Amino acid sequence: MSEQTSQEPLTGWRREVILTLDRWIYRLAKRWLALFNLAVGIYVLLPVLAPVLMAGGAPRIGQAIYVLYRPSCHQLPERSIFLFGPQRTYSLDELIGAGLISEQDGNLERQRFLGTPGIGYKVAICQRDLALYGSIVALGLVFGLVRKRLHPLRLWVFGLLLLPMLIDGTTQLVMLRESNWELRFITGTLTGVACVWLLYPHLEEAFDDLRRQVNKRVHLEPES
Repeated sequence: MSEQTSQEPLTGWRREVILTLDRWIYRLAKRWLALFNLAVGIYVLLPVLAPVLMAGGAPRIGQAIYVLYRPSCHQLPERSIFLFGPQRTYSLDELIGAGLISEQDGNLERQRFLGTPGIGYKVAICQRDLALYGSIVALGLVFGLVRKRLHPLRLWVFGLLLLPMLIDGTTQLVMLRESNWELRFITGTLTGVACVWLLYPHLEEAFDDLRRQVNKRVHLEPES
């Protein structure tokens, strides 16, 4: 007796579950860019909201945002942007000279310094991260206009765009030199551009393929 190779079509509730999942997968595949932009946008907006809340009379919520982002960023005040104060940035010497932090304070103590009403409050991610994620949001919006025409970045160009951040961050880490906010913004922005330009065209192609596969099963839109 030969084995039956064909499978019986799904019916009843199993078929409805599969069709529902396919419809959701299709919607996600079609709107992946909007979802990515929304997620990264929220991620970069919350740290900016933290000093707004601190200055606006909701310090508990603001402090919670700082705590939430500590695992992902050092939050050192001398490498952060400050809002609601006379200056956007402060050097370590300026903060020590004003008596706001001590020369003996390590990274952990400086990380916990959020700011004061006199100098303002720091954004909950550092200057480089702010530029990095901000540029990913901006380039993600631009990608929506050119998504069918933009080819993925060549790997050697991707590496070249990452090189300035690698050099700037490494030489600062080993204390050969101290970077500044301009370099952190430039190198963070270059890295964000490189990531979007390399990854988003590949993601667009992958989600397009997924959408076509689901459409063949469910026929949610006319095939071109």
